[in-house]
Amino acid sequence: MIPGRAVAKLSIADLDLRDKRVLLRVDFNVPLNERQEVTDATRIKAALPTIRHAVRAGAKVLLISHLGRPKGKRVPSLSLAPAARRLADLLGQAVPLAPDCIGAEVEEMVSSLRPGDVLMLENCRFHAGDEANDDTMSRALGRLCDVFVNDAFGAAHRAHASTVGVTRFVPVAAAGFLMARELEYLGRAISNPERPFVAILGGAKVSDKLGVLEHLTGKVDAFLIGGGMAYTFLRAEGREVGASLLEADKLELARSIMEAARGRGVGFLLPTDHVIARTVDPMAETRVALSSDIPAGWKGLDIGPEARKAFAKVIGDARTIVWNGPMGVFELAPFREGTVAVARAVAAARAVSIVGGGDSVAAVTQAGVADKITHISTGGGASLEFLEGRELPGVAALSDKPESIGDI
Repeated sequence: MIPGRAVAKLSIADLDLRDKRVLLRVDFNVPLNERQEVTDATRIKAALPTIRHAVRAGAKVLLISHLGRPKGKRVPSLSLAPAARRLADLLGQAVPLAPDCIGAEVEEMVSSLRPGDVLMLENCRFHAGDEANDDTMSRALGRLCDVFVNDAFGAAHRAHASTVGVTRFVPVAAAGFLMARELEYLGRAISNPERPFVAILGGAKVSDKLGVLEHLTGKVDAFLIGGGMAYTFLRAEGREVGASLLEADKLELARSIMEAARGRGVGFLLPTDHVIARTVDPMAETRVALSSDIPAGWKGLDIGPEARKAFAKVIGDARTIVWNGPMGVFELAPFREGTVAVARAVAAARAVSIVGGGDSVAAVTQAGVADKITHISTGGGASLEFLEGRELPGVAALSDKPESIGDI
């Protein structure tokens, strides 16, 4: 579902894939080490249900993805060869890598595929035409397939040839299982949440979450605000925040957001205490200070023990939770506990819980509670834009689901 629209998108489960050439857009933008090995296969594993379904259905499966930022040039260190090798291990079958993602040589390889075969195309961003959503590249991708399936929610907010343009040159464009799951959980949170509905927002800047705050005001029952962005709100309330991160040009906006939320009966909880230090350093001296007592020269770098308890109480009463952004400088051990405490509280809640954003996902993983989260979103930027109420180009481009579906 797209925010604000009641249109269901066609799913791969709706299609007859037997002997069809299926171009499957995945998000294999995975981290690699110096030995060109995949160090975190989470995104590859997330695409396995869709890939396996297509293989078992007798499709000829072509996988296309980006990796890194090659800026339209062939960069050997950003080849998808490591991802193809890891996928082959996970699938238990060969996954050869094509020398490119378009062109005569690729088309010849595709023509020799048998049902159940899987071919990994090379990094689509080796071509400038991908990010430019170029018609020539889009048409070339369309020639490769009978069906396009988008399972890359993390790239759905980008109008690229491999996410949007190709859909203009194929008979049918459907959502993969991962894409459908993302849309189901995020869409339900926006349109029909169980209440109380609590949004936990953190990270560095108010400006990064402005759209989410504005769109969710009136939809949620409470906001819990942590991270660097909390200090702009605290300063807007007239509190001294020492040397904490502050967007001075957003103070009036922060004040109006709080007033709008509270005026509609939406709880707006800011941290009451903080872990502070003079420098952002793992060896720095730390203290706990109240929101009214952060000394000059000291920075708020995590929510404090009392704030963790207050947040946990609200989280414990929730029935729908959306969390995006850490509560402090999560990368450093002295300022990690607030984020970990929130992760544990979310996991313990009897709620539908949706976690997105790299640090938030890392927190639930490091806290050992990832398996207790209802849905961990694979798309940081895409999930934020969805929560802002913006239409995602990669979703809008998919075929609408008809009332009755025949063989395609």
